[in-house]
Amino acid sequence: MAPERLEHAAVGSLLGLAVGDAIGLPFEGVGPRRVGRLFGGPGEHHLLPGRGMVSDDTEHTVLVAQSLVESGNDVDRYRRRLAWRLRLWFLGLPAGIGFATLRSCVKLLLFIPPTRSGVWSAGNGPAMRAPLLGVLFGEDDELLCEFVRATTVITHRDPKAEQGALAIAHAAWMSSLDPAPDPELYLHSLATRLRGHDADELLGLLRTAVDSVLRGDSTLQYCQDNGLGRGVTGYMFHTVPAVIHCWLRNRDDFRAGILELIRCGGDTDTTAAILGGILGARSGEPGIPGKWVSGIIEFPRHVAWMRSLAVLVAKVRVTGNAQRAPRLSIIGIALRNVLFTCIVL
Repeated sequence: MAPERLEHAAVGSLLGLAVGDAIGLPFEGVGPRRVGRLFGGPGEHHLLPGRGMVSDDTEHTVLVAQSLVESGNDVDRYRRRLAWRLRLWFLGLPAGIGFATLRSCVKLLLFIPPTRSGVWSAGNGPAMRAPLLGVLFGEDDELLCEFVRATTVITHRDPKAEQGALAIAHAAWMSSLDPAPDPELYLHSLATRLRGHDADELLGLLRTAVDSVLRGDSTLQYCQDNGLGRGVTGYMFHTVPAVIHCWLRNRDDFRAGILELIRCGGDTDTTAAILGGILGARSGEPGIPGKWVSGIIEFPRHVAWMRSLAVLVAKVRVTGNAQRAPRLSIIGIALRNVLFTCIVL
């Protein structure tokens, strides 16, 4: 991929993920019927009047990007840097941390190595960290698999977690290409990439999702037909098919895709974040509604900071030369997290 196109995709993926996270966050845990009534439905930022903040979905993607900047294309160094950043992130008192990630961070603080810190879980945490990896390494099957595995097992050891993360990373990579992939091409190429991963169950679920897309079903109809009528859960094999279904229906329409998935309810911040990372890889920042981007009020991870981080990680991927990643104040992060918790409560 040309450096300019890679930068376009990386910036779009990181900011798209942050926007999906912020738009979806106020609806987390809400069923589809209530989503339409709460705040008048999705469409704008609602955490604060006309403004939004991000959750751990964006924070973890930022940790991944910083670790990639500091490691170049060296997977072992990346694994060590990500472990240190997860320790520091945990000490910053993050809100809403998943139970599997919490236990893994405790193990990391006890200096259990990142290859053994993960717990047996198929939660969707690794999927939220995967879109940027797909954008950066999708052209190199071996590197992509290595980085996705390193990013997954540090918190989740169930093979389903790695398979789901690979499916999302593959989608983000294909989304960044021209022309946009059709549903059958995505499924066929993913099956090739997952060969040797014993992924028949996931591929079967995605086959059902692709068939639903080809019939013209909405993502809400797909969820209702497949046991997710009360919302998309945080289980990897619920999250991934729903996200892929919505992506394949809205490959060139960022706004429509995010709103359609949020209306399905459930773990809306994470599902919308993952979808935003995939759709943004294609649209770049210009394809993301400007009000959604400017409406994010964050510190110290503000939008301009995240944009510059995405530019830098794309540059490091092209050159292979590790650099010093932009730093953040632990005290500043802790103060932000206290404020965020108060707002959410």
